[in-house]
Amino acid sequence: MLTVPSTEFAKNFGHYREVVQAEPVAVTSHNRVTGYFISRKEFEELVRLKARATNAYAVEDLPEEAIQALASSRMDSRHGPLNDLLAD
Repeated sequence: MLTVPSTEFAKNFGHYREVVQAEPVAVTSHNRVTGYFISRKEFEELVRLKARATNAYAVEDLPEEAIQALASSRMDSRHGPLNDLLAD
């Protein structure tokens, strides 16, 4: 990944608009990365992956509908022998 200072990025935006088609560009300010410039293809892939991501919650933050779904769920009857092992 290419890393460039923000002033360089601003001065040569047209150049980096082409570079980003091959690799992301990290933009820095005061030697800290403050953002990334990515291609449309990379952005669309990011959006697609984020849409598929599942949410993780701390127990106390679970939405009420998730709690109800867990409470009403039942194990498939094919796994009954596992319940028998726990009953001993």
